[in-house]
Amino acid sequence: QVQLVESGGGFVQAGGSLRLSCAASGRTFSNDALGWFRQAPGNEREFVVGISWSGSNTYYADSVKGRFTISRDNAKNTVYLQMDNLKPEDTAVYYCASRDYYPSNNQYAYDYWGQGTQVTVSS
Repeated sequence: QVQLVESGGGFVQAGGSLRLSCAASGRTFSNDALGWFRQAPGNEREFVVGISWSGSNTYYADSVKGRFTISRDNAKNTVYLQMDNLKPEDTAVYYCASRDYYPSNNQYAYDYWGQGTQVTVSS
């Protein structure tokens, strides 16, 4: 059974940082692309960033470029999202998702999802 478990969310003031983790099990993690999506109340789920199976390719939404950094440790079956210079508009539930090899900015292209972790940024 495939499981993705996010952690690291919390409450932070604007300008602060958080690091999210997504621990995967049940699949060959090193074959999977991982994506982070987020959903704020009343909004649709949106793509944040994705990383390919090898970690060689990363793709960022324009809204987070230069502030967020995705990385992965295949030995630990974990992907990380370092979020710096957080803004109130980053407030959302953050989800990680997996699919084969290369990420997509389309949420429907992903096969497995975590339960989400809340990030709240105060102004």
